[in-house]
Amino acid sequence: MNTLWRDLRYGARMLLKSPGFALISVVTLALGIGANTAIFSVINAVLLRQLPYEEADRLVFLSERNPSFDSMSISYPDFVDWRERNHSFESIGVANFRDYNLTGSGEPERLRTGQASADLFRALRVRPALGRLFTNDEDQVGAPPVVVLSYGLWERRFGKDPNVLDRAVILSERPYTIIGVMPADLAYARKTDLWVPIGQLANDPWLNRRDNHPGLRGIARLNPGVTLEQARADLDSIALQLEQQYPEINKDLRIRVVPLLEDYVSNVRQALWLILGAVGLVLLIACANVANLMLARSAVRQREMAVRVALGASRWRVVRQLLTESVLLSVVGGSLGLLLAGWGIDLILSFSGDSIPRSSEIGLDYRVLGFTAAVSVITGVVFGLAPALQSSRADVQEALKETSRNTTGGRHRLRQALIVAEVAFTLLLLIGAGLLMRSFQRLQQVKLGFVEDNVLTVRVQLPQKKYPNEQNWINFYDQVTDSLRGLPGVKEVAIASRVPMDGYDWQTGFQVVGEPPAPPGHNPAMELSVVSPDYFRAMGIPLQSGRYFSSEDSRSNLSTEALGEPNTGKRPRGGPKSVIIDEEFARRHWPNESALGKQIVWGGGKDTPPVTVIGVVGSVKFYKPDESAGFVQAYFPFLEMPANGMSFVVKTSVDPERIVAAVREKVQEVDRDQPIYAVKTVAQWRNDSIATPRFYLFLLALFAAVAMVLAVVGIYGVMSYAVTQRTREIGLRTALGAQPGDVLRLVVGQTMKLAAGGVILGVAGAAALTRLMVSLLFEVSATDPTTFASLSLLLLVVALLACYLPARRATKVDPMVALKCE
Repeated sequence: MNTLWRDLRYGARMLLKSPGFALISVVTLALGIGANTAIFSVINAVLLRQLPYEEADRLVFLSERNPSFDSMSISYPDFVDWRERNHSFESIGVANFRDYNLTGSGEPERLRTGQASADLFRALRVRPALGRLFTNDEDQVGAPPVVVLSYGLWERRFGKDPNVLDRAVILSERPYTIIGVMPADLAYARKTDLWVPIGQLANDPWLNRRDNHPGLRGIARLNPGVTLEQARADLDSIALQLEQQYPEINKDLRIRVVPLLEDYVSNVRQALWLILGAVGLVLLIACANVANLMLARSAVRQREMAVRVALGASRWRVVRQLLTESVLLSVVGGSLGLLLAGWGIDLILSFSGDSIPRSSEIGLDYRVLGFTAAVSVITGVVFGLAPALQSSRADVQEALKETSRNTTGGRHRLRQALIVAEVAFTLLLLIGAGLLMRSFQRLQQVKLGFVEDNVLTVRVQLPQKKYPNEQNWINFYDQVTDSLRGLPGVKEVAIASRVPMDGYDWQTGFQVVGEPPAPPGHNPAMELSVVSPDYFRAMGIPLQSGRYFSSEDSRSNLSTEALGEPNTGKRPRGGPKSVIIDEEFARRHWPNESALGKQIVWGGGKDTPPVTVIGVVGSVKFYKPDESAGFVQAYFPFLEMPANGMSFVVKTSVDPERIVAAVREKVQEVDRDQPIYAVKTVAQWRNDSIATPRFYLFLLALFAAVAMVLAVVGIYGVMSYAVTQRTREIGLRTALGAQPGDVLRLVVGQTMKLAAGGVILGVAGAAALTRLMVSLLFEVSATDPTTFASLSLLLLVVALLACYLPARRATKVDPMVALKCE
């Protein structure tokens, strides 16, 4: 231990004697280690750490699946059967998420509300911060309406008042009694403001129909000793029983069971591991740079090492001293890297948005600190070992000669190998970032089928109790629409049940009149939207044939049951008369004839009348630019098929964000208790839809830029040192008649040979490794030749610039000065 302490003190003194070398090395290592620490903190929080629940390894995620969809939401009646028949779970619960209007105290507000079964919280073992959670008795039809607040809402809206329990709040015009407050650290659905019992809603048609899948997802806790495979077998048996009981509805319907953590991270697992691999390359480049500096420094210290050996020091003793210095450098760099990692985590979180699940759990903990310490020590050994071994082989007699020259053959070859490796690793990162860049450019160039500029969308959900029938809905939206048209700068106003990229979806099955019926459970599906006549003009969706809707497409006697709302119309069931479809719909079902006048039956209801196609419009990307042509699209007129939840679409000639306050005012002039929400421009919806690929591009491009800087610094440093070491040789060549151009070509040529070797290795490595990125790319091959060629050329040009200055300095060597020692 005393010997180690002496080595540390001596190493520290030697590093302080070379402050320039120490500073450059520490900063270089801090960049590499800090970047790795920041990304590992993400990996640790998202992929490696268990979810923050008791015995989280026993939690599983449940959904339904069929031959067409690997994961889909759960039918509530199916869930009830699972709960009653399973033998595998301690608790099993479901939840979906809706928005409720909070009114009656202060400004009206639209709140994210979880509709959950009581057993969901038992499965998660949630304990309230205040009061209690709802019980199974309260999770029943006819039970008194109760609500549990989120901690954030309790803090923001109620000032953390401990007397809030038993107070009544008005949610969508219905009184609810507050019975509890969720804990502040609740991990599940963190952005949810309220929780209400879902069982109280089981009388509603949207919940009690077995063929309806209203966004429910399940979480269950395995019984002690029950394995995942046993649970899957148990639920498969239940699914087969339900298929036999309900052959038309549950045909081929099965239950998907996966660990809860796997469901949380399935969309980001591969990308995060790839990014960790990329940042690992940055660390290797940093190690190569510092190793080159160490080799240069060891040449200067060659006489010192020879003296040590001459005085009896063993080779291992010399290696140990030099490794102590390199590890000391690395530990200091790692300490600074830890500080950089803290800033890096903040930067990652600020750019990630909702791209990373569990982002609130990302931070520096004992695992991250342990990782940083281990990386620091290993890094010190990695970049210090080769220089140490080279120095330990010093020829004592040659090194101690007063006029001896440094023997640098082995070091020279090692430095060359390190340059080749730096170039190869840098090219790997550049090509990865380049592929993502091209992919992102293609993504931005996708024709979405609608206009993005100067279109504002604002959503409104009318409470059923206050607006009990369709005529109330129509009157409200008509009044607000007429009022909005009078605002300065407004060109078009329309309403729609959904707008592209807003996250709302509505798919339903359909049958083409005249085609043979599909087998049960295999009907084709379509995206359904309810719109006003001006919607297509406001969104810039082109008409291909036929006509748009008009005021002549009047309401018909449609039951709201089909819309997912209670049937309160007191009129005989009818249906919409007309429909507008997209060009993909027409191409698939009437490829060689006009679709106009054709009829479809939608929704699968036996008593649903057919609707007639009156127009064909361009296809629209509803979810994200890179979506494949999946569902066909159909639009129904609002007056024939009104809904209580709609979005206003406002086309303006000014900045849309300038009229948000005016829109809110116009809505509240019609109903002062009606909040607006999901207030965004269409351009913002579009930007949000590509946030994840943009985030991955940002990270990889950042690491590639750091790698490029490190590679340039490394090449420049090595070449500067090489020119200094070859001063006598260059002076002799000049004295023998070599011209400056000859010297320039000599130095540059040798460097470019190394860079070319690195490019060849980098291209070969990229061709193999970029195939792992296929899932992150859009319309770009993982071996795109343009990207490979252009970035290889760029790196060669950068290498040329990095070695040009040292080469130019070599041309100015004075042969008299260089040879005066000879």
